[in-house]
Amino acid sequence: VKERQFQKPLERLIFAMVGGRILAPGSKLSLEHWVSKKVYIRDLKEVDVHNLYRAMDFLIESNEVLQHEVFSKVAHTTKLDVDLIFLDTTNTYFETEEDPSDSGLLKRGRSKDGHSELPLVSIAFAVTRTGIPLRSWVFPGNTSDQTIVQEVKNDLSEWNLGHVIMVEDAGFNSADNRRILLRDCGEYIIGEKLKVGRDATAVEALHRKGRFRTLENGLEIKDVLIDEGKATERRFIIVKNPEAEAREKLIRAQIVEATTKKLEELSQYKGKAHTKAACALRSHPAYGSYIKQDEKGVLSLDRERIAEEALLDGKFLISTSSRKLDAADVVAGYKQLWEIERVFKDLKHTLDIRPVYHRLDDRIRSHVLLCFLAMILVRYAENMLDTSWYQIEKVIGSISAGLIESEKVNIWYTSDISEEAKDILDKLDIPLPKKVLETVSVEAAV
Repeated sequence: VKERQFQKPLERLIFAMVGGRILAPGSKLSLEHWVSKKVYIRDLKEVDVHNLYRAMDFLIESNEVLQHEVFSKVAHTTKLDVDLIFLDTTNTYFETEEDPSDSGLLKRGRSKDGHSELPLVSIAFAVTRTGIPLRSWVFPGNTSDQTIVQEVKNDLSEWNLGHVIMVEDAGFNSADNRRILLRDCGEYIIGEKLKVGRDATAVEALHRKGRFRTLENGLEIKDVLIDEGKATERRFIIVKNPEAEAREKLIRAQIVEATTKKLEELSQYKGKAHTKAACALRSHPAYGSYIKQDEKGVLSLDRERIAEEALLDGKFLISTSSRKLDAADVVAGYKQLWEIERVFKDLKHTLDIRPVYHRLDDRIRSHVLLCFLAMILVRYAENMLDTSWYQIEKVIGSISAGLIESEKVNIWYTSDISEEAKDILDKLDIPLPKKVLETVSVEAAV
């Protein structure tokens, strides 16, 4: 850092960018106004956007070491439990027509926001069971899930975390990804696709007879082992939600009843073109899914499809490589995937990770890294206080800094602090700000 000759303390610049991302997300240019006019940051009265960019460049150069050091610190402070690690990806798009980066980080791919026509970057987060981000990655927008899983697995194995079970949703489920997750004595819990792309083994598991076991939360589970004792052995947990099952049965019964009536009202002729009414019924998003057509072009109710759908009512399917975990623990682990979904939701809505104003690869990576650091602070505070960041910010946002100006001296002071705010600061082990924050002589200021 000394060799770089930063005009402002590097730590203060990074602190300002992380704090700004949490409290007033915007461009780095908007941060100039925020620091100089909206907040009091010790030893940082103002910033220049070029200094911020230099700090971002330095930050990403230290990416690997930084993320490991942050993890070590958080793990020590919070006694972090890393027996289950949750992995998921999101992507963010850029309003540009071409890829301006040298390495091609911005690439068109499958957008999760419906903007596949725009260049994307893919972002992966590994998250603990308490929702604290463990590590982040940035990939070109067209990177395959297999490549992402491979790099994540390799990077985390270097941290010597011990026995870890990776938890992923059905989007990552493939034979190649499962093999990658099993390497180096690793294990996985992963969702199975119940409809599109179901494999034969998963279908066999769903059809296996056996009694369901009821959990305290009302869910019913069934443990199924396929190809026991063979190299192809796989363990599945079938999970059934009775309330969802009843609801889905009722909805489908209503749709089937309406479809039957509409079929009875149709004028159908064997070997002739369909009428407009028949075409509209067959292409209908709800009714059409339960209609089949025979070789003579006659439409009828698809009872086989209805029976197949009924088999899935209220169910979701999980597979795991672990033979030791109780089925209830497997289900509990998988259901905690909502933690990483909440991370991505907060990245987009609380921290406003997009729009991204940067175009250079390293600046984009650094922007994601700043969001990663901000997310750690938000989750840490939420976990320590057992409340939402929205509620925390509402209380501590009442603490303000004021300025008293005179001919000889300017005094920065702290407003009165409520007991509720004092309690929050105490639980987060943050010292109360002094009543007088800073005294600056007018001559020195000039």
